[in-house]
Amino acid sequence: MKKMQILVLALTLCFSLLSVKSFAGDEPADTVYTGIYVTSIHDIDFKQKEYTVNFWLWLKYKNKKFDFLQNLEVPQAKSVARSFSTIDSSGGKIYILMKLQCVMKDSWKIGNFPFDRQNLRLSIENSQFDSHALIFVPDTLGKHYDARFTLSGWKIDSFNISTGTKIYETGFGDESLDKPHTEYSNYKVKIGLEREATGLFWKMFLGMYVAFLIAYICFYIHADGIDSRFGLSVGSLFAVIGNKYIIDSALPESSSFTLVDTLHGLTLFFIFSVITCTAYTLKLVKQDKIKQARRFDLVAAQVLLLLYVVFNIYFISQASAT
Repeated sequence: MKKMQILVLALTLCFSLLSVKSFAGDEPADTVYTGIYVTSIHDIDFKQKEYTVNFWLWLKYKNKKFDFLQNLEVPQAKSVARSFSTIDSSGGKIYILMKLQCVMKDSWKIGNFPFDRQNLRLSIENSQFDSHALIFVPDTLGKHYDARFTLSGWKIDSFNISTGTKIYETGFGDESLDKPHTEYSNYKVKIGLEREATGLFWKMFLGMYVAFLIAYICFYIHADGIDSRFGLSVGSLFAVIGNKYIIDSALPESSSFTLVDTLHGLTLFFIFSVITCTAYTLKLVKQDKIKQARRFDLVAAQVLLLLYVVFNIYFISQASAT
C-alpha cells in the first residue's frame, strides 16, 4: 500500500514539473520601451555611401539580464561611439539613457540626382536575446528630432519609427533547431530627406550648358570661318565630357542610366548634330551655294535649340516630380 502511495506521489510530482516547464516555455517575451531623439545628421558622403547621425537613445524595461550597455547592436553602422550613458534601476524598472554617434552605411538612389530623395535607415537590436525573450515597443511621446538643426542642402520631410522582427537565416551553431534561422526584435527609424536641388543643379550643369551654347553660336559665324566653327564645336564636345567626369567622380558607381547621364548624353548628341550641320554647310559652300548655306544655318539653329530646350525641360521635370 505504501509503495502504491509513493508511486502516485512520484507521478504527481512529474506531471507538476512538466506543467511548470511547459508554462515557463510559453512565457511572453519581455518588452523594452524604446525612444530616440536625433540631434544631428551630417557628413553625408555619396562616394563612400555613408552618413553620420547623433542621437539620444533611452530604454525602459524590467528584466535585469538585458545589458544594453554591452549588447546594444546597430546592424547598419560602420562605427558606434557612446559619449554618455546613465542607468536608473529604482522602482523595480531599469532606465538607460545614452548619447550615441553612428557612422551609418547606406545605399543611395542617384537615378534622379540632384533632384533625388533619400531614405536614411537606422535600427537597433540586442545581440544576446532573440525575439522570444525581448520585444521592442516604441516610445512615441514627444518629437523624435530637433527641427532647429539644419542639414545643409537637405530638408527632412518624414520621420517614421516602427518595430519589427529581423530574420537571420542561421542557427548560429545550434543543431537542435529544425530550421536554421533566428529572429531578433528590432527598433527601426526611417528618415526621409529631400534635396534642395536648384542651386546645386546650376552649379553642376552650368558648364555643360555654356559648352552647348558655344557650339550653338557656330551657326551665326559666317560660312567663311568654317575652321573656327569646327574648332569651337569640337572644343565644346570635350568640355561636356570633362564636366561629366567631374560630376561622376562625386557620385557612387551605378549600373543604371541616371539623369546626369541623360543630360550629358543629350548635350553630346546635339553638339554632334551641330558638327554634322557644319559639315553640310561646308558642302554647300564648296558648291557655291552661299545663300542656301546661310538659310540652312538659320533653320538648323532654331530647330536644334528648340529641341534641346524641350528635351531638357522634359527630363528635368520628370526627375524632379519623382
